Amino acid sequence: MRALITGIAGFTGRYLAEELAGAGYKVFGLVRREPSSSLPFVSRVFVCDLLDPAQLRVVVETVQPDVVVHLAAISFLAHKDVEAIYRTNLLGTRHLFEALLPMSSSLKTVLLASSANIYGNAKGGALDEMTPPAPANDYAISKLAMEYVARLYVDRLPMVIVRPFNYTGRGQAEHFLIPKIVAHARRRAAFIELGNLNIARDFSDVRMVVHCYRRLLETPAAIGGTFNVCSGKAYTLQDILFMARNISGYDMEVRVNPALVRENEVKILLGDRTRLESVIGQLKDIPLDETLRWMIEDE
Repeated sequence: MRALITGIAGFTGRYLAEELAGAGYKVFGLVRREPSSSLPFVSRVFVCDLLDPAQLRVVVETVQPDVVVHLAAISFLAHKDVEAIYRTNLLGTRHLFEALLPMSSSLKTVLLASSANIYGNAKGGALDEMTPPAPANDYAISKLAMEYVARLYVDRLPMVIVRPFNYTGRGQAEHFLIPKIVAHARRRAAFIELGNLNIARDFSDVRMVVHCYRRLLETPAAIGGTFNVCSGKAYTLQDILFMARNISGYDMEVRVNPALVRENEVKILLGDRTRLESVIGQLKDIPLDETLRWMIEDE
């Protein structure tokens, strides 16, 4: 089986490449620019912008993938270039779908990574896939619009949409919450500046997330479905700081920086993965404290 992963040099892409290669796939990757480090589980990497439809068609024709996982996106919520968010996440995705159409008969699965941020500030406990979308920022709006674009192709491409909630692991950029806390704990920083302390998030381990993606790729019953990928547990920022202190043995001062408090901040984001497990079977969780220990005790 030949797998094409867009955004393969990113945080998730590297772990997914390892997961698929370990399961016997021949893995190909697409990146916007040459990666700064090697990708050991990848047979070949193509440098191609999603906004270049002609080059995208060349890549797809060359790879002849059996499965495609579309991870490439601008995924940092505080990204300042709003136009780039929409162009990449929306138009780039449409260009990819168009490039895949000529080989639609041979494709097994096209997995599209959306986001749980489309639920916005929805209330009422754990959010399932029937929760009405209420995106609260440009990133979330772009991801929801991307899902609607996918609907235009769902009768021609074997589409699976995933809505991952927050997840983390070694190698994630420090501008994300948990890697920032881990980095400060590892270097024994005197203090850490954070934004809104009154938030709670459903965090998973990246290794569990890519395992779910692989199982969805290999499950015909998943085709046409939309699935939350989550732990089903919400952790407050204080919970995470407490765990980091216990694991690292280091306590640092926490300062709230008003500049880091985002407008339209989603206060609680907690997922329901009942539909996911009904299709791929029960999942074995990696507890968040184990993920934090893995990250803090790295090297």
